[in-house]
Amino acid sequence: MEKKKRAAQSQPDKVIPIKMDATFFFERAVQSLDRYHYDKALKYFRRAAEYEPDNPVNHCNLAGLLSEMGNYEESNVILQQVLDQVDPTMTECYFYMANNFANMENYESAEKAIIHYLEHDESGQFLEESEEMIELLTYELDRPTQLTGIKSREGMFEHDRARALLEEGKFTEAVRILENIVEKHTDFMAARNNLALAYYYMGYFDKSIDMIRQVLELDHGNLHALCNLAIFYQHFGDVEKLGELLEVLRKTYPFHQDHVFKLATTMGILSEHETAYRLFKRLLKTGEAGLDPCLFHYTAVAAYHTKRYSEAERQWRQAEKFDPGSEIPKFYLSLLDKSRHEEEKPSVSYHYHLPFEEQFRGLEKSTEGLPDHLKRDPLVRSSFFWALRHGDTETKLQVIQAFGLIADNEVKEALLEFVQEPGEDDYLKKVAIFVLRSIGIQEPVDAVLEGRKLVVPASPFSPNLTVWETKWQQIMDMALEQMNRRYDMVQQYDLQTLWVEFLSRVSPDHMPKISKVEGWAAALEYLTAKMHRRAISYQELSYRYGVSVKTISKNVKVIDDACGLREKMETIFSKFASFDNKAK
Repeated sequence: MEKKKRAAQSQPDKVIPIKMDATFFFERAVQSLDRYHYDKALKYFRRAAEYEPDNPVNHCNLAGLLSEMGNYEESNVILQQVLDQVDPTMTECYFYMANNFANMENYESAEKAIIHYLEHDESGQFLEESEEMIELLTYELDRPTQLTGIKSREGMFEHDRARALLEEGKFTEAVRILENIVEKHTDFMAARNNLALAYYYMGYFDKSIDMIRQVLELDHGNLHALCNLAIFYQHFGDVEKLGELLEVLRKTYPFHQDHVFKLATTMGILSEHETAYRLFKRLLKTGEAGLDPCLFHYTAVAAYHTKRYSEAERQWRQAEKFDPGSEIPKFYLSLLDKSRHEEEKPSVSYHYHLPFEEQFRGLEKSTEGLPDHLKRDPLVRSSFFWALRHGDTETKLQVIQAFGLIADNEVKEALLEFVQEPGEDDYLKKVAIFVLRSIGIQEPVDAVLEGRKLVVPASPFSPNLTVWETKWQQIMDMALEQMNRRYDMVQQYDLQTLWVEFLSRVSPDHMPKISKVEGWAAALEYLTAKMHRRAISYQELSYRYGVSVKTISKNVKVIDDACGLREKMETIFSKFASFDNKAK
């Protein structure tokens, strides 16, 4: 017996100690919630709060769960403790308490709590929800609620307008309004967060991250700012800081649905798909997010990335049901079906729109231009702005063409700014100027071309043409009118370039007699089509322009002789043929 005791004592200790801290119990709580074991989750949230009593997030997590379980009185006790003992500046606790009192039908107390929230909260984070509650309380108490003032209301009208502009994708105008609000009201956190978002949509990353840091200096626990900051750390590849911030976000169990949604979308973008899936499912279960096809899409994407393919299909079917006219759910259902048996599955985006490449494929097939719903979609518009600043040359060219179809003030400002960027390709800038002219900008345009600042006149720009005659413009206008909807913006621009090059080469000594405008316009279209390897015939042009084949053919030869176009095309096509042969 003694030998056995000694043998047992000599064995090395193989027990790995468990680190019992707030994080451990938070994770256990979340796991329990996923299994709908609310009693266990409640126990673990209590332990997390015991281990970190000075962390208000732990207490609010506990209060939020108690509220969801219908234990409103205890939830309010904890929220009051947060205000009395942990962080008196957390004015949102009064909003949560007001909700709890309203659920208990204690409308007098709910009114006191919501008034305190509105009169002391500077950010206006739950202003819309508070206004809805006041409507309810006015009805239940049969009298108006007496408010002496709303702390966050200053600048709120302008802020609402700026938010509406953001939702419409009109970022430049939204930025102007938000910058003005922030200058006047430095503690307006919602305006600062939306300004950071607007900068981000427009591709101004440095400005956006600076604004986020300003928000966090004023309100270190602002969830919207923390989520935005995490996305920036990912964008700039700052793995260490991202990891630290993710630890904080993983421990956050938001009380309000708006926070749940923000955290869910952020975790999805950060590829924390398991957390995103849990949060999106929570939104669907509570039903407070409504029957929004976007939410079904987000849940489907999270399910897809966590290999819950049947669940992903079910959620995309739901999106299709509530958005029957959209191509988006159909596209992702098709992608899911095609990739079921592929070992390496394609990545899919949380944004509820077609991938950037698919949008352009649709534009190329369409003869009606960009659909109105895409023109207004802020995510589509932001992807265009991003691509114009950060895409490759081909993508930027596609964006410039798409801007020609959108043709609003936001687009005009973006293109006017683009043509002044010294580092951008001159050809892209010339196409952008052509697009600006086509959408109504007729005044001279400031631009940087060939490394020089210059003013591009309203007439087609060429240093060799000192005048621009009316008949020359009529020929180009007629050709462009005929080409509209048949050719893209790049091809239309190339026609203009060809015409200007021809006139520059023959002017003034060898200028041919121009009598029939239609014959020259048809010749320009013919040569442009040939440059882009498009099928076209003299007979077709003769019919459309109302001019003889002989006239078109003669003018084609004159332009070709002056510009050496046929020789240029043969060189280009021989290069393509050589490349094709090597590929084979």
